[in-house]
Amino acid sequence: MRAVRLAPSGSANYSLRMIQLALDLPCRKAFGRSDFMVSGSNIAAVKRIDRWPDWPSAVLVLHGPPGCGKTHLAHLWRERASALMIAGETLTEATLPHLLDEFPRQVAIDDADRASEHALLHLYNFCIECQGSLLITTRRSLGSWRTGLSDLRSRLRAAPVIQIGAPDDALLGAVLIKHFSDRQLRVAPDVIVYLLTRIDRSFAAAANISSHLDSAALSNGGPVTIPLARKILADPAVKLGRRVEIRR
Repeated sequence: MRAVRLAPSGSANYSLRMIQLALDLPCRKAFGRSDFMVSGSNIAAVKRIDRWPDWPSAVLVLHGPPGCGKTHLAHLWRERASALMIAGETLTEATLPHLLDEFPRQVAIDDADRASEHALLHLYNFCIECQGSLLITTRRSLGSWRTGLSDLRSRLRAAPVIQIGAPDDALLGAVLIKHFSDRQLRVAPDVIVYLLTRIDRSFAAAANISSHLDSAALSNGGPVTIPLARKILADPAVKLGRRVEIRR
């Protein structure tokens, strides 16, 4: 999907023409810059990634809910900085020596709150000592990330932190379109608007509803329509976040 720079929420109503444009564009599931959608909820993180190597600190922490684009931004920074990217759960005291043998100066750790604290602290110090850069992504805010190591805790609290917030309607609509496009589904703009007024404003809800509608459309042998969406949303067996109020 081509990059779509979205207007800030509140500047205009959600644009059916913007949705139609996105639907008409080919989409591939990837972590390229052209696949990342920018809006008010993530623009601060995007600008900081684009600013490297002119960062005010050697370390940057990005946090936000699942599916908000943290991993995608980490991939973009990896390309920009020629960095080594590590999944947090694979960073252990056993794997650390092999990692340091590569002498990485720029490192991105995705879901760093799943890493070994001792290994994370060692790698943090290594990057600083080598005058490198470290990008950390986490689902948790630093306030809720209960680290057992006081040295690690103090270093994380000293690092610049950018939160990726909940998406506005424009971004959530674009995310829905991308999910459907990744599944090779062409969905009419009125269906996107219908879903936007009825699902929770979260990336997880967008991923969930697109998955259920994909399965239902495949089972029925037909397209994704408003009646089908209404049926799925009304199914108590479908675990979906709902907005408390339905906007008209």
